[in-house]
Amino acid sequence: MEWLVVWGVTQAAGVVVYPILQDLAKDAAKDYGKDFFKDCLKKVIRLPEHDVLKEAYGKALKNFLELIQDELQGAGYKEAIIKQYVPFLKKFIDREEVAAALGMAFDVECKAIDTALLVRTWAALNSPLLPEDMDWDFVCKSYIKSVKKLVQNSDKLRPIFEVQTLDKIADGTQELVGIAPTFNLGQYAEGLREQYGNLKLESLDTTGVYYNELKLWKIFIPQNLRECQEFIPQVYELPKDRSRLLQESGQLDVLELAEAELENHRKRYVEQPIRGVFEVLGDPQELAKEVVAKYAVILGDPGSGKSTLLQYLALIWAERPVRDLPLYPLPLLLELRTYARDKQAGKCQDIVSFIHGGNITCRLNQQDLHEKLKNGDVIALFDGIDEVFDPALRDEVVTDIHRFTNEYPAVRAVATSRWLGYKAQRLRDAGFQHFMLQELNDEQMQEFVVRWHDLNFAEGADKDRKRERLQKAIRESRSIKELAGNPLLLTMMAILNRNQELPRDRPELYNQASRVLLHQWDVERALVEDRRIDPKTIDYRDKQAMLRKVAYYMQSSAKGLEGNLISAAQLESILTDYLKTIEVEKPREIARIMIGQLRTRNFILCDLGGDSYGFVHRTFLEYFCAWEFVWQFKESQTLTIEQLINDVFGNHWQDESWHEVLRLISGMIEPRFVAEIIDFLLDQKVDRSAFLDEENHLQKEGLSNLLLAIDCFVEVRNRNLIAATSSKLLKILQVEVEQEIPYGFNFELAMTIITNIASIWKDSSDLLPWLKKCLDSDSNSIPIVTVGVIAQEWKEDSETLHWLKDCALNDQNSHVQMVAVGVIAHIWKKDPEILPWLKDRILNGQNEFVQMMAIREIAKGWKDDTDTLPWLKDRALNGQNKFVRIAAVQAISEVWKDGSDTLPWLKDRALNDQNYYVRKAAVQAISEVWKDDSDTLPLLKDRALNDQDNDVRMAAVQEIAKGWKDDLQTFDFLCDLAIHDPFKRAEDWETNPRQTALEGILKHYSDKPQTLELLKTVSNNDRDEKLKEFAKEELAKLSENPVGA
Repeated sequence: MEWLVVWGVTQAAGVVVYPILQDLAKDAAKDYGKDFFKDCLKKVIRLPEHDVLKEAYGKALKNFLELIQDELQGAGYKEAIIKQYVPFLKKFIDREEVAAALGMAFDVECKAIDTALLVRTWAALNSPLLPEDMDWDFVCKSYIKSVKKLVQNSDKLRPIFEVQTLDKIADGTQELVGIAPTFNLGQYAEGLREQYGNLKLESLDTTGVYYNELKLWKIFIPQNLRECQEFIPQVYELPKDRSRLLQESGQLDVLELAEAELENHRKRYVEQPIRGVFEVLGDPQELAKEVVAKYAVILGDPGSGKSTLLQYLALIWAERPVRDLPLYPLPLLLELRTYARDKQAGKCQDIVSFIHGGNITCRLNQQDLHEKLKNGDVIALFDGIDEVFDPALRDEVVTDIHRFTNEYPAVRAVATSRWLGYKAQRLRDAGFQHFMLQELNDEQMQEFVVRWHDLNFAEGADKDRKRERLQKAIRESRSIKELAGNPLLLTMMAILNRNQELPRDRPELYNQASRVLLHQWDVERALVEDRRIDPKTIDYRDKQAMLRKVAYYMQSSAKGLEGNLISAAQLESILTDYLKTIEVEKPREIARIMIGQLRTRNFILCDLGGDSYGFVHRTFLEYFCAWEFVWQFKESQTLTIEQLINDVFGNHWQDESWHEVLRLISGMIEPRFVAEIIDFLLDQKVDRSAFLDEENHLQKEGLSNLLLAIDCFVEVRNRNLIAATSSKLLKILQVEVEQEIPYGFNFELAMTIITNIASIWKDSSDLLPWLKKCLDSDSNSIPIVTVGVIAQEWKEDSETLHWLKDCALNDQNSHVQMVAVGVIAHIWKKDPEILPWLKDRILNGQNEFVQMMAIREIAKGWKDDTDTLPWLKDRALNGQNKFVRIAAVQAISEVWKDGSDTLPWLKDRALNDQNYYVRKAAVQAISEVWKDDSDTLPLLKDRALNDQDNDVRMAAVQEIAKGWKDDLQTFDFLCDLAIHDPFKRAEDWETNPRQTALEGILKHYSDKPQTLELLKTVSNNDRDEKLKEFAKEELAKLSENPVGA
């Protein structure tokens, strides 16, 4: 039989179709149909004849290859280029898994083919790239239709595959429901890009600057998460009356924790590791792999980046070439506010029907989507549980999410919500892990600033100047840095910085920032749109006045400035009272309209959830609270300077939650009044003995009056107007540093005092010599801090580097030498003489700690230098002392942990190095960095059993007990070591590995019955008297306080 004729293939079929099917027709010995039909013949009524199958797969392949050929031609590829694809397409359709996938089109229930398998297989064959806009889903959908038509038109195939009746039913259903949405991934991706691709900054920047080219996926900075599965800390900070009301209204889980238990929960929460968001949810840039949380709820404050995170996850998928989309999970991004509205209106029954026909930009056919969902090729992104305001409807939405994950257990799911008004128990019971979104850290802030300026400015001095200006503001102001931790507010500061120099004083910065956010709060438009009310201009001054009243009310509540929270009823009352004073009609209705706006967007006030409101960041609470006091002092003059000092500062200077307000007040009043306030603070007495750390060093709270006086002084713009106060304050601070009597400063206090002295009075000619004398102090902390501060503040001085090198060589304090080496390496890294100088310190220096510091600095600062790693490996092998060798091993494991040669090299050190301290360092490094490597535990066990040195065996035992305590074999292994380790005491100071094993058992397995018996055995029989004594002491403790008693 001439199969090409049967298949309808001639040379006119094209440069792809004809040669491939010609080869298939010639290869009579090969039973291609065996692979092609292996999965789709299970449901047929009777098995077809061999020739019927061959006719079927030949015609089907013709249709498939024609579709591929059309895609290549449609992309504008010339015939010569298309011919290059032929050998790869031959290999492709010859693969067993590809043949089986294409054969599934003959299954009566087939609605989709595994496109991800096809894409992966094509790539695995090292095939040439297909056109970027090649839509595999379209190709496969068209192929399935062609196969159904092929079967329908064949008298031989139709009775076998029984599709005719099914198709008629499907056609009838189609007529009933109208035109169904397609399943076009390219269109869906385009819809995501159009809706979420650009940052929406119009409301933040009123200058007319366009940000159309600023794509969210380019500027997005991945934040960190901390798990809060059993405990959401902010909930327990709510005022008790507010908490009770929220529980009664069903918007908060019942909270019943005793104070001691609450403290334990807080401690466990803080101890949770901070993880990158992609570590938890999976990196959208990578192919799917195991993730920490298959189901996750991301909680956070308003403006903290919850919605942006989900949009980013969707956009990274949407930005890929269409041909690659099937390789990655399809992101279903649902704004739950819209979903709930459609559900309430009866427009959808569940999540899948909403995606099929809901009020969204790009719909997806639910039948095709169902197939994707069953296979787990989807990640569901549910944005804004808290934005469903009706509690009963919100519960329905949560139930729908739970049902969705039950129906499609292979699908990953992420939901977001503000923490207030969110009930965790329902989704917790459904298997969702809960995480709190963390504010941007220093590194993330800096990365955002760099990206912002790279994307918004052309290269040049203007870009560099503005970038450094914003970085400096964040670096030098604690309050601005706190503000910048919120992505929304950091973006706002970047916009302000673009248009003007950021104000030197924070009150003016907050004033400008508040005006931007108040501009968003377009009350006038809402009044015009509400026909019940006559519109009246409520300008930004009115809004500021209302916010001052709100802040003043908050600070007078039970929790004071610790709480950023006000009920809807109280907020309405404050706004109404103010609106009455400006004689507007229907003030209460206007107040309600203003509050209603807060439910749909974040302005300077925002809906926190649970019928509660607050400032979008507590910085604005503090600013408006300070402004209200200043207003009373300067404008209405209902507050005298004596009252301001005695009642405001006098009552709150010891309360740290008030310090920012007091500082802001100082920046908003005349300098002469600030001088009086500083005099008042300097006269206050603090019981320093009440603020000592464990080492009897004075903590910051012990000098809280002086530190607040410094903060208030810094807020004064023209300090020359209070020169006498300046001199007085400096003298008092210098005396404190020189005397440190009766208590020495801890490191944090020393850093605060010295840094402030240096930055505030840097221009004083006497200051630098005085600071250099501080290096002679007997204090533990003052000399260390001072050398670093001098390096930073006087780095532009040509003498500073020479002075620091002298400190590194000759200072009598080894810690000063270490710090000097560190700051030289950091600040003068670009100086070509520094690296040789550091190497000289390692080779020829006499201070081991300085040598270790130099090793670490070289590893971190010159890691990209091709000579660094070989040089460090040489130091690890041939260093002149053990400190250099240990430091080299540690540096290599930390800095080059991703290098393919690092772990094998460390294993070699752990097993074969001649020096025990290098073997020990290698064992510890491997355990810390490569814990998940399958070879690590066997290696540690080998070292614990076989190393000839006690210290190495002890280190291996410690790492096993710490890192593998949940391993079923660890307990027995440690018990065996506690009896049989060969340690023989030669010196009293030596550490016994048997005791180390016993300590691990007591720490992690004290509740096991065998532990008591082991202690008895060791206390009676061990040959080491010190260990026997230790065992007896622990046995007594267990006997006095039995576990579980």
